[in-house]
Amino acid sequence: MCKKEMSPKENFNVIVNKTEIVAAVLPIQEHWLPLSNLDLLLPPLDVGVIFCYLNPIIINNLEFNSIIKILKTSLSETLVSYYAFSGEIVQNSSGEPEILCNNSGVYFVEAFADVDLKEINFYNPDESIEGKFVPKTKQGVLGVQVTQLKCGGIIVGCTFDHRVADAYSANLFLVSWSELAQSKPLSQLPSFRRSPLFPRHPGYYDGSVDGLYVPIPIEPLRKLETLNPDDQVISRIYYVTGDKIRYIQSLANCCDRKGAKRYQRSKLESFSAFLWKTIACGINVETSNFKNFRFGIVVDGRTRLMSSNVDDDDNDDDNRGKWLKGYFGNVLSIPFGEKKIDELKAKSLDWAANAVHEFLDIAKTEEHFLGLIDWVEAHRPKPSMAKIYVTDDDGPAVVVSSGQHFSFKMVNFGWGDPIFWSYHFPWTGKSGYVMPMPSPKGNGDWIVYMHLLKWQMEIIEASAFHVFEPVTANYLNLISL
Repeated sequence: MCKKEMSPKENFNVIVNKTEIVAAVLPIQEHWLPLSNLDLLLPPLDVGVIFCYLNPIIINNLEFNSIIKILKTSLSETLVSYYAFSGEIVQNSSGEPEILCNNSGVYFVEAFADVDLKEINFYNPDESIEGKFVPKTKQGVLGVQVTQLKCGGIIVGCTFDHRVADAYSANLFLVSWSELAQSKPLSQLPSFRRSPLFPRHPGYYDGSVDGLYVPIPIEPLRKLETLNPDDQVISRIYYVTGDKIRYIQSLANCCDRKGAKRYQRSKLESFSAFLWKTIACGINVETSNFKNFRFGIVVDGRTRLMSSNVDDDDNDDDNRGKWLKGYFGNVLSIPFGEKKIDELKAKSLDWAANAVHEFLDIAKTEEHFLGLIDWVEAHRPKPSMAKIYVTDDDGPAVVVSSGQHFSFKMVNFGWGDPIFWSYHFPWTGKSGYVMPMPSPKGNGDWIVYMHLLKWQMEIIEASAFHVFEPVTANYLNLISL
């Protein structure tokens, strides 16, 4: 017998009870921390993430004030090691951003929402998360909001400046914070050593980097108000079952022309090819005037740089691996492919997966990332960014960034694993953003956050509704609670 789906509550209120600044518990000597060349590829963007917990008061006999005390105390301890998150971004004499590590602290919000966890419409984060559970930072580079729900559940929301940290770095911080909340030693110390990402002298980069990144004028990103109604951007959160992911992967696998060798595509490559082709198939080329469709995937360079020297006196493999595992900052590249929409419509899924695999190959080497660092150096101090984000009227663009390997379940502050989590990235550009994450069920399902143009989302929901299903209280097993 199927569980009855309950209607989510609309227009609930979130009341802010207190705001304060939480600084590192130990004094930090004020100093400047330069952004790496890879950090400089990021514009000033805030990224949000939420973690939802069942009623700690019932489960652990904890009052909300006690929960707040635990979180603030452990946060102040965590900031001793993660001191960049307790600083602020300022401009240096060249007009470039740097981190002033002055322990100015983290903006911390305590709030109450008159809604039960099972009544929140996670499927539509524009309605349920934006402006409610993810804080707007009033100062510094990190904001935290802890919200008590009517049912006694807790939502911990964080906002961080993407120029300071990528999602991998933010995950390191969140796991460390939860470990100190439980009085555990840190399983991984962060590293802020920039020397391994210094440019080479003389510098060298392959011509392919010019196709992926571009210098930009110093002006703010285009605002949504300037777009026409059909170009409005919306966010949705879906789940995709493990069976469907595996089925899509089986269709994306391909053989060579002779049929002698079978090529295995990864789940992420297969998922990306499916999404690319799905949106393309819904585009009317004649009425939209679109011809091409760009599709990119974020690649973490930590594993690619394993063979690079850390310093002259410390370049053995073990130390290299430790540094890369704990490196705090951005180590990302965004390779992309561009295909004609008509071609994406006509060709098979395995052809699209082949195209994804080919453009990903560009960023799978150490030399690509070293060359990207040198490319940024050659263009400084003029700002640059990923070319896929600089869209034109020739066609749409979508970027996928995988969170499949992040330790979301380890963000346990002492009152149980989170029952739900998601990134929240409602940026103002026209390029779409998609983040697949592991489901809290731990059964191979994916949680997929999407931030796309409204017409793209309508195509997905019309033609791939059997794959992308809305996250509901029923799916999260919250109905009976």
